[in-house]
Amino acid sequence: MTSAAARTALDLTSELPVTGLEDLYRDLHRHPELSLREHRTAGKLAEGLRKAGYDTAEGVGGTGVVGVLRNGDGPAVLLRADMDALPVAEETGLPYASERDGVMHACGHDLHVTWLAGAAAALAAGRETWNGTLLVVGQPAEETGQGAARMVADGLYERFGRPDVLLGQHAAPGPAGLYPHAPGLIMSASTDVDVVVHGRGGHGSRPEATVDPVVTAAYLVTRLQTVVSREIAAGESAVLTVGRIEAGSRHNIIPAEARISLNLRTQSEAVRQRMLAAIRRIAQGECLAAGCPREPEVTVGNTFPMTVNDAGTDATVAAVHAEVFGTGTVFDPGPAMGSEDFPELALGTIPYAYWFVTTTPAEVWEQAPGDTLPEKFSAVPSNHSPHFAPDLSTVAPGVRTLVSGALALLSVA
Repeated sequence: MTSAAARTALDLTSELPVTGLEDLYRDLHRHPELSLREHRTAGKLAEGLRKAGYDTAEGVGGTGVVGVLRNGDGPAVLLRADMDALPVAEETGLPYASERDGVMHACGHDLHVTWLAGAAAALAAGRETWNGTLLVVGQPAEETGQGAARMVADGLYERFGRPDVLLGQHAAPGPAGLYPHAPGLIMSASTDVDVVVHGRGGHGSRPEATVDPVVTAAYLVTRLQTVVSREIAAGESAVLTVGRIEAGSRHNIIPAEARISLNLRTQSEAVRQRMLAAIRRIAQGECLAAGCPREPEVTVGNTFPMTVNDAGTDATVAAVHAEVFGTGTVFDPGPAMGSEDFPELALGTIPYAYWFVTTTPAEVWEQAPGDTLPEKFSAVPSNHSPHFAPDLSTVAPGVRTLVSGALALLSVA
C-alpha cells in the first residue's frame, strides 16, 4: 500500500513545468558563479520563491537565500541546495555550456538549485495537502566549506526559525534513476593543510651556499605517501592528497621557500588527528634533516565535517523514495570519501537526511568501459570533472525526491 506522503508527492509533481525547470537549469549552467559571488543565481532562486508565496530574504551569510512558508501547525522542515560553481574550464561541448571563462558548474549545484526551486513551487501550490513550515535555503560557498557556517552565524535560525529536520541531496555519477541512501555515515570529513618549507635561496650555480626547499619539499611529498599506508590501520578509510606545490620564479634561482597544499579525507576524528600529527612530525623531520634555517609552518585550513545521517530520518525518506521510484532504485552505497558542509546547518543536534541522485546520461553510461557498476562508475565523468554533464531527464525526479522527502516529514493532510 502506498503511503499518503508518496501519493501526495506524485500528485503534486504530476504536472511539473518541466520545460521551465529545464530552461532554468540551462540558464544557471551558462552563468556559473564562484563561492560567495552567487548574486545572479541567488536572485533567480529568490525570484521563484517570492512568486510561489514564500517570505524571502537575500544576503544571508553573504549571498544566501532563505524562503519561509508557514502552513499551520506541524513540523518545520528545511530543504537546502548549494549554489556555487568551481574554477574549472568546461569541456562538455553542451549547447548551454558555461559562458564564463574558467568557471563551470562541475559539481551539479545548478541542478540542485533547479530541484529546490521546483520542489518549493510544487509544495507551495499544494499547501492544502500538508501542514507545517517549510524553510527553503539556497546556500553559498559549499565548495570552500564556508557557506553553511556563515548562514548560521548570520542568524539563520534566530531570524527564520529553527527547523525540526534537515533535508539535502547531491547530483552524483551513476546511471540516471538511482537514489542512494545511507542510514549513518554517508560522506567523509575533509581537511586542507598548508605546509611552508623555509630554505635559503641563492644562485643555481652555487647550491652549496643554499638550503634548497624544493628538494626538501620533494622528499616531504614522497614521505607523506606513507602516512595512510603505514600509519593508518587497514580497516580505516583515509586519503591524503598533495594537490599543489609552488616554489621558485626562474630556472637558475634556488628559492627561499616552497609551499605544499594537502587535502585529507577521513571517517573518524581519531584518524584525522593521527594524520595531522604525522604531517607535522614528517615536515619537521625532513626540514631538520635538510638543515632548513627555520621550522616548517603547518597550517590547518578549510575543514568539512563528516556527514552522518540520522538513521530514523533517513529510513523514513528512503522508504518514501522507494515507493515513488521503485524499490530497486534505493540502496546503501556505503560512505563516500567526498565531503559536504551541509552538517554545519545541523548544529550537532538537528536530525537530517542527505542522499544522492545519480545523473549520468544513459548513452554515456552504456558506452563507458567495464561490465560492473563499479567499473563503469570509475569511467564516467564525476563531480569536479570538466566533462561533468548531468542528464536533463533528472530534473523532474530530483524535484520529486525533495517533495516526497518533505511530505514524509511534514503533517500530510
